[in-house]
Amino acid sequence: MAGERSVTLYGIKACDTMKKARAWLDQHGVVYTFHDYKVGGIDKATLEGWAETVGWERLLNKAGTTFRKLPDADKADLTKAKAIGLMLAQPSMIKRPVLAFGDAIVVGFSPETYARTFG
Repeated sequence: MAGERSVTLYGIKACDTMKKARAWLDQHGVVYTFHDYKVGGIDKATLEGWAETVGWERLLNKAGTTFRKLPDADKADLTKAKAIGLMLAQPSMIKRPVLAFGDAIVVGFSPETYARTFG
């Protein structure tokens, strides 16, 4: 299905949304590499590349507990640089999952989006 393009799924193993995304990929025979932020971390260049492609606003999980527990000063006046710094310091603030497929980046999980991506 994925052809020559490699597929990498980024996230945190224990996350429920990650489990759904991994199950979908497995059920549809998509071969992928799983990158766990808790094990492998994430580098600034990767985050900056994603932010260029999909926008930092889409990458930063403002609804998550990690972000909500930040001091107000950290949450105020967000910029791309500040958001990337927060996500580097605490990768659980990156919206999950991030699916890298060739040059495409898909943030979040929905069966419909994955079906379009691999259709």
